[in-house]
Amino acid sequence: MAERKFNWLLVLPPVIFLSLGGLFWLAFQRDNPDELPSTRIGQVAPGMALTTLGDLPLADREALNAPGVKLVNFWASWCGPCRIEHPYLEELAAEGVEIIGVNYKDQPDNALGFLEELGNPYSAVGADDSGRTGIEWGLYGVPETFVVNGAGEVVLRFPGPVNETALENRIRPAMEAAE
Repeated sequence: MAERKFNWLLVLPPVIFLSLGGLFWLAFQRDNPDELPSTRIGQVAPGMALTTLGDLPLADREALNAPGVKLVNFWASWCGPCRIEHPYLEELAAEGVEIIGVNYKDQPDNALGFLEELGNPYSAVGADDSGRTGIEWGLYGVPETFVVNGAGEVVLRFPGPVNETALENRIRPAMEAAE
């Protein structure tokens, strides 16, 4: 009786296929697979070396350390997605959520025109002309929104425009956890 040899070539393709399928499945289990993690989560929020924007109240360390949960929103007038998220920020501000605005690498007149046209949801705002504050916060681009607790610690970094899904699934739960 002839002995049969095991043929690895028949088993190898299904094993490779199943392994790759498992890796893809794991990669897509996160909310947003493109989202880069933030090193600021759980740490005290960095300072904000900002300049005044018109006669609006200036965002500073005192605003970050004020009691209660607050949002820090990096935005610019030249940013299309910032226009998309603006009504949601207005809605949060109307609910009494404190939002600190950081105008990122923008022309002051353009930034003030943006707020005049769309409304100002910010309790305090400042201009990050050089982008240094953005670097210290680990900013990848605008818009980005951070949830900061009453102790001045970053609880959540949300990259991209705030929308209904982001509010319900990420930002509101982080705000509740930070209280």
